[in-house]
Amino acid sequence: MYYNSSSSSSNGSEGSVDDESSVSSSEEESGLDMVKRNDPRKTSISYGDIQKVTEEESWEELGRDISNNTHLDELFLCPGALDEHKVSLLFRGLTRSSSINSVTLYRDGFSVPGVQSMVPFLENANNLTYLCVNDNNLQSEGFNLLFRALRDSPVETLYCAICDIGSIEIDADNFPRNLMDLNLSRNSISADGCEEIAKLLQGGDSTLTKLDLTMNNIHDNGAAILADSLRNNITGDFAING
Repeated sequence: MYYNSSSSSSNGSEGSVDDESSVSSSEEESGLDMVKRNDPRKTSISYGDIQKVTEEESWEELGRDISNNTHLDELFLCPGALDEHKVSLLFRGLTRSSSINSVTLYRDGFSVPGVQSMVPFLENANNLTYLCVNDNNLQSEGFNLLFRALRDSPVETLYCAICDIGSIEIDADNFPRNLMDLNLSRNSISADGCEEIAKLLQGGDSTLTKLDLTMNNIHDNGAAILADSLRNNITGDFAING
């Protein structure tokens, strides 16, 4: 049980009426109950499912239930479904997944500590291909931490728009190996950041085929750096805006 319900245990002497009241109660909380039971009919969790999760231990419990579930394929928790503290609690329990392929945490008010709490999950979600953390305060430190955590992940699409990202550090040995679509629009990336991004656009190990740098500070110098890196790239077509 993820929240207190006064109607679920008040009248133990009503006999068969208990069955009706329990059905009513289960309907009220059926989404998370189905997750706990690993019900194959429940394949996603959204904002509506978690509105009544209030206790700290309940967030961690929910994280454990998601970890143990083998039918969930999507977490769509936005906007404002979480905050820094709730993200940390949720991912204290949610440390792995064998089924989730899509996670959207848009405008959920977390920053570097939230990303740090997500690292075990990101490193052990072996079916995750889509991750959106748009409009959170990741800053450069959070993005760099996120990028390293996804090194061996199957993630193909990563959206980090409006995340206050300025400088970027990309280690040639520690970038997402399967990344194809990277959205860094509406940040503060400059020409120096383009030097790092260029590492993703060149070399035989590059898988990136789409990059969005719309509304950054790359200017002509940054554009020239990116254009030069693309001359040696043969992995596919690019849609680069900036």
